Amino acid sequence: MTMPPLTDLLVHLLLLFAAPPLLLGVINKTKAFFAGRIGPPVLQAYYDLFKLLRKDAVLSQTTTWVFLAGPAAGVVTVLAAGLLVPFGQHAAPLAFSGDMLLFAYLLAMGRFMTVSAALDTGSAFEGMGAAREVTFSSLAEPALFLGFAALARLTHSMSLTDMVAGIGAGQLAVLVLIAGAWFLVLLAENCRIPIDDPNTHLELTMIHEVMVLDHSGPAFGLILYGAAVKLFVFAALVVDIAMPVPVAEPLASWTLFVACVLALSIIIGVIESCMARLRLLTVPRLLVCACLLSAFAVVLLVRS
Repeated sequence: MTMPPLTDLLVHLLLLFAAPPLLLGVINKTKAFFAGRIGPPVLQAYYDLFKLLRKDAVLSQTTTWVFLAGPAAGVVTVLAAGLLVPFGQHAAPLAFSGDMLLFAYLLAMGRFMTVSAALDTGSAFEGMGAAREVTFSSLAEPALFLGFAALARLTHSMSLTDMVAGIGAGQLAVLVLIAGAWFLVLLAENCRIPIDDPNTHLELTMIHEVMVLDHSGPAFGLILYGAAVKLFVFAALVVDIAMPVPVAEPLASWTLFVACVLALSIIIGVIESCMARLRLLTVPRLLVCACLLSAFAVVLLVRS
């Protein structure tokens, strides 16, 4: 197991813990710009989180400890997964051979606990959202793993840090395919348009949001914060693949990484402003396309 320098470690932790809600603010600001509105402040997500943490929670008498364990586990798992992902050219705080598998299964554990908390309420609506969540995630995970397989073949490593460090400019087509597939996975895993609408209030069309209808107060705040961290972690993965030419200066490298992540959030905001949510029956087709993109990347490397 390798450890990055102390400065890189501190910056990594600062970005992982503090920066995620900023992405939500940038996305909402971009959508407001396209709609001709001023929109909420960029820091509005921080205000909402602090407000929820100060509120009291309303608990149903039918729920058990699983209902509150779900939000807590969701935050812990995505934060742990974020410790395995390198941010740009800087090594992850935790790096070892096979950490890509731990990354995927940490996210799966968080999803399992969120789904379990939704089912614990006994609500038919939340059960419907849980069924949709696990169905679509079963199509998104192959695209993620096939991308890992392509990078492992390309860099001869099974560590995320070594994969990113070993990426060269000689396989541009492979990197474009992986980045495209993982961007679709990002939209699916974070319930963004065109997969899902995070701002919808129509239960029959909701996927992730319908699972958290009964959460309130600090528990709901943890869910929102965990969703923001998950978006940041997936954005970091995509940026690691699509980031421009490496920069030698550490400060410039960190600045470039943050700028690329913010640019990616603007792209998400543009997509949500220009597209409508897909029909539920169409979502699997888009996720299959993501799987095919990653599979084509593997085929290109095997045949080369």
